[in-house]
Amino acid sequence: MNGPAASAAEVSSPPTLWQARGRALAFAAGVLGLVMASFASLDLQWAAFFGPDAVRSMGRFLGEFFPPDLQPAFVSQVVAATWETLAMSALGTAIAAVLGLLLALPASRRHAGDTAHARGPTRGLLNALRSVPELVWASLLLISAGLGPFAGTLALAAHTTGVLGRLYAEAIENAPPGPSAALRTQGVPEGRVFLYATWPQVLPQLMSYTLYRWENNIRAAAVLGVVGAGGLGQLLAFHMGLFHMGKTATVLLAMLLLVGLVDGCSHALRRAMTR
Repeated sequence: MNGPAASAAEVSSPPTLWQARGRALAFAAGVLGLVMASFASLDLQWAAFFGPDAVRSMGRFLGEFFPPDLQPAFVSQVVAATWETLAMSALGTAIAAVLGLLLALPASRRHAGDTAHARGPTRGLLNALRSVPELVWASLLLISAGLGPFAGTLALAAHTTGVLGRLYAEAIENAPPGPSAALRTQGVPEGRVFLYATWPQVLPQLMSYTLYRWENNIRAAAVLGVVGAGGLGQLLAFHMGLFHMGKTATVLLAMLLLVGLVDGCSHALRRAMTR
């Protein structure tokens, strides 16, 4: 093979094993260098952290958590706060799933000839939404929505919309083009092409993304209460601030049980969808 054809073949040939290993080693060396630089630049007091006084203080502090406060009146408050946290995460994720899908459509290029004029601005909006953490959203929304779960739900929805919208857009763009192209050649309108070709292909992936984000939002909702957004976090901040360590231990136990339960259910649902 001679001439331009040979040059093109050489350009498109995959990297050799040694080239791939060299790139991997260079990447690993760069990461290791960053880690070492981080240790050198941070004032980490490892000796003080693992010293005898620190260990005794930590042991005394952990001992104050036992036994947890299991009085019926307080347990009922914890159950109500647990339900509030679960409802915040579920509603916030549901709102984000709807808004994320609506924004993912203009943020994705569905075929090679799609001009997708709104792709750049919409992706910029999604980047802005997810670049602000949930705690910051909650702090801002508390001004207008007031204390309580409403602000926490809106904060979860705002941040998760940016995350799910970007994930949905990537899934739509990476869908196999064959079925969509076959319908377009028959003159089927673009909306029906999405509903009958793209949507069935990406739906399991979108559901998996949504369930995974719901798992994350359970943890985030439990923390948002620290700034006054309701749920277990608000109960935790209140009793920890008053050094009610038995009550704090009960709230932490409820958080662990809730996160474990939701993680298990979400994992089972994702496995069921991929079978």
